Amino acid sequence: MPLALQNISLKHLGTEIQNTMHNIRSNKQTQGTGHAPPGEDSPLSEEPQREEQPSSPDPGTPGKDSADSLKPPKSFLSTNLIQKAKLQSSTFPLFTEGLIRNRTAQEKVLALEQQVLMLTKELKAQKELVKILHKALEAAQQEKRVSSMYLAAAEDKDRLELVRHKVRQIAELGRRVEALEQERESLVQTASLQEQQVQELQQHVQLLMDKNQAKQQVICKLSEKVTQDFMRPLATPDAANRDFLSQQEKMEHLKDDMEAYRTQNRFLNSEIHQVTKIWRKVAEKERALLMKCAYLQAKNCQMESKYLAGLRRLQEAMGGEASECSELLRQLIQEALQWEAGDSSADSVVLSPVSEYDEYGFLTVPNYEVEDLKLLAKIQALEVHSHHLLAHEAVERPLRERWAALGELAPSAELKQLLRAGVPHEHRPHIWRWLVRFRVQHLQAPGRYQELLSRSQACKHPAARQIELDLNRTFPNNKHFTCPTSSFPDKLRRVLLAFSWQNPTIGYCQGLNRLAAIALLVLDEEESAFWCLVAIVEVIMPADYYSKTLLASQVDQRVLQDLLSEKLPRLMAHLGQHRVDLSFITFNWFLVVFADSLISNILFQVWDAFLYEGTKVVFRYALAIFKYNEEAILRLQDGLEIYQYLRFFTKTICNSQKLMNIAFNDMNPFPMKQLWQLRTAHRERLEAELHELEQFKAEYLETRTCQGPAVPESCTSEDEGDLEA
Repeated sequence: MPLALQNISLKHLGTEIQNTMHNIRSNKQTQGTGHAPPGEDSPLSEEPQREEQPSSPDPGTPGKDSADSLKPPKSFLSTNLIQKAKLQSSTFPLFTEGLIRNRTAQEKVLALEQQVLMLTKELKAQKELVKILHKALEAAQQEKRVSSMYLAAAEDKDRLELVRHKVRQIAELGRRVEALEQERESLVQTASLQEQQVQELQQHVQLLMDKNQAKQQVICKLSEKVTQDFMRPLATPDAANRDFLSQQEKMEHLKDDMEAYRTQNRFLNSEIHQVTKIWRKVAEKERALLMKCAYLQAKNCQMESKYLAGLRRLQEAMGGEASECSELLRQLIQEALQWEAGDSSADSVVLSPVSEYDEYGFLTVPNYEVEDLKLLAKIQALEVHSHHLLAHEAVERPLRERWAALGELAPSAELKQLLRAGVPHEHRPHIWRWLVRFRVQHLQAPGRYQELLSRSQACKHPAARQIELDLNRTFPNNKHFTCPTSSFPDKLRRVLLAFSWQNPTIGYCQGLNRLAAIALLVLDEEESAFWCLVAIVEVIMPADYYSKTLLASQVDQRVLQDLLSEKLPRLMAHLGQHRVDLSFITFNWFLVVFADSLISNILFQVWDAFLYEGTKVVFRYALAIFKYNEEAILRLQDGLEIYQYLRFFTKTICNSQKLMNIAFNDMNPFPMKQLWQLRTAHRERLEAELHELEQFKAEYLETRTCQGPAVPESCTSEDEGDLEA
């Protein structure tokens, strides 16, 4: 095949194909006669080979050379087969007769199978040759078409285009050759790598063989040693018997010891099992006793707080009357303030003690400066302690388990319920960061906070002076903002300055310092606290909530009045009777989201839901606070007394579970559509009132301008009279 392919000419392909097919038929006939079945005589050994010459073209045609070039492969194959047949015949003279007489049927089958395999291989090779010839024919036809087009072209321009097309084809073939060359180089590199791997594997195999040989040598040595030991004669029969008896005696002793240890082990296991049962029972009993003790201690705190509340009411009822009863009452109150439950007995059990500061640095019990409110602070401390004892096992532990089991954060009804119940301290920073990112993901930009800080350092903002004044007034009951060495005031300053450049329309408004401070206490990072402040002011709260006019804040106060009239009509009628304006109390609630009003654990629970649900939560909790203390307010019959009570009554709320149930259950239904409608209506009215007020101002200024600044003669002062004199 290779010789035949090398001699093919593409110029006169038709003649070449005819000669090639003739050679193929001749080869088939020769092979058929050369590979006859073993049981038949080969014609090649009896008659000379007959070759048919194909009809060649005229001597002058160009295909003559190519046709002659195809004859050597055909004659070479035929001669080769004849030589093989003659060699077999000369080597074995009686080959045919011996096969007929001696060869079995199985040998004949094997020979036939070998012959079939040889024929199959030759057929496959001839098929490949036919495919190559077909490809060559297609190429020749393509070349012929191109040549015909070149000759048929009427103008040089068309011929030039054909030449260019041919050049492009040559360039494309050159590129393909280069690609194939690169592929060949890569294959060569791969082959070299494979050879290196093969060498490494051979070295590894050699190493294993060396190790195996070493092991075989060791085994042979050990086998020789064992054989020598067996062949060595025993010393004396008596000594061997004595050694055998001593070894047997030792084995008996060891068996006895083993049995004794087994018995002892079974006994100890049973003892351990019994002790474990007893320990579990004792642990369960101890847990039950601790829960009972906590419940009793909480009840004791509640009774104590009720006793102190009774003393306080009695003190208020007696007023300033000087009598023996008032003196006795004063002594009882003084003893109650000085007595501490922990001092009653040195061996008392302390269950879930309430520290002076909570985990965020707020005072657990407020430090009232007024002497009359110290009794109230004591009552509140007892209420906080009792609530902490009762809620630790019943509420906090199951809630922590639910938060721990929560998977990836995504808006859902389950997440909404968990946020309303409150986020545990250890999960709150992560949850708040996700909530803030969820709110301001369309506003956040990498490096934005650092850019604002650089601007605040380069140029002083007009609100910087007011920010400095408010820093020292931020949460005086929190150790992080009152300690001289704390870093929180500096962080708060940078956050507020950055926000003043972030939102120039607001700049800074009193109340933003407390919002940013709450965010810093939880998130601890300046940038996270900054984006939390941006989320509250620019996304969650309505527009103009912190503007110079506080327009949206005033609208929400009117909306709250309508909702109170709807949800708590008795309370609103009582407050209206005594002409109490609740906006003096509730305006700050909405502006700082209860930051100065509620105790810390309830405050952060409100913020958990507020960051997810929005301002609707503020309305719910405002209504719930009044519902929580409705009966106490209804008992007050004086307007000044009501104002004094409303000034601190939010700090007396200690039961967060009860307040949450009132806010999200008792205040239902609470549709957001109603809130939007009320806000829209009151905003229109308030804008009309402000517009009317502006008109009044303009008319007044116009009137003053028309009158002029002259002073009547009769209104001269004494100084002016003295000057005239």
